[in-house]
Amino acid sequence: MDTPLWSDAAVEHPDPVVLEELAVAVAAETAALALEVRERVVGRDRLGTKSSATDVVTEGDTACEALVRERLAAARPDDLVLGEEGGTSGSPAPGQVRWIVDPIDGTVNYTHGLPWFSVSLGAEVDGQVVAGAVVEPVSGRVWRAARGHGAHRDGEPLRVTTLEDLSLAVVGTGLGYDPGRRGRQAAVLARIAARIGDVRRTGCASLDLCAVAAGWLDGFYEHGLHPWDHAAGGLIAQEAGAVVRLPGADPDGLGDAATVVAAPALAGPLTALLVAEGAGGIG
Repeated sequence: MDTPLWSDAAVEHPDPVVLEELAVAVAAETAALALEVRERVVGRDRLGTKSSATDVVTEGDTACEALVRERLAAARPDDLVLGEEGGTSGSPAPGQVRWIVDPIDGTVNYTHGLPWFSVSLGAEVDGQVVAGAVVEPVSGRVWRAARGHGAHRDGEPLRVTTLEDLSLAVVGTGLGYDPGRRGRQAAVLARIAARIGDVRRTGCASLDLCAVAAGWLDGFYEHGLHPWDHAAGGLIAQEAGAVVRLPGADPDGLGDAATVVAAPALAGPLTALLVAEGAGGIG
């Protein structure tokens, strides 16, 4: 009997480690370009906006995404790319790789001369991210993971914190660009602040997720992240042992826009605290 075109037997799934290596190479080259372009962008009128007046897009974003697309097309011409700036060219077929790209995560930091921004590339197959890299242009740090092969920073294996007490936990978060959502996020943050150890808000979700993977943060939550914000960083955190709750279904009352990433002992208590303090109404 003939094998159906898209049966499991007909699809040769790519090696996550190979995809990880490509993600690192492309992200590293793009990180160098981001720094080069920033010399011309910071402090100059080369800014546009995306969803709101505070959600900026720069010459750096567009140049970096163009480079990513060029390099991926040369290396793997049959893959699809979903980019923050350029969208996607279609829906992936079973077994087809789709790259999820944030050419500059932390654009506001980028334009203000702050060092906390990154280039993030994740490779997704059949709806699951299987490889990814997050590269920091300023520090040069390279965060990477391949599904089933662990997560690493500059060659060192990563592992989440073993902390079990939420009242001592340092938790990262982010605030959205929409003023209404940002106000609701701030209100929830004010209510939970006295119940946790401390709060950090860096303005770069991919690096926050990597910080959870390294144990620098004990947990992270935010409403409104897009796939390019969490694709690579979410896998890196998961491969380092974190519990990763991404936007989509709402099994816990946080809403379908919530992301929660934390060490196993803290994920349940953090989620419960957020629900109790009204985070499900952030939207």
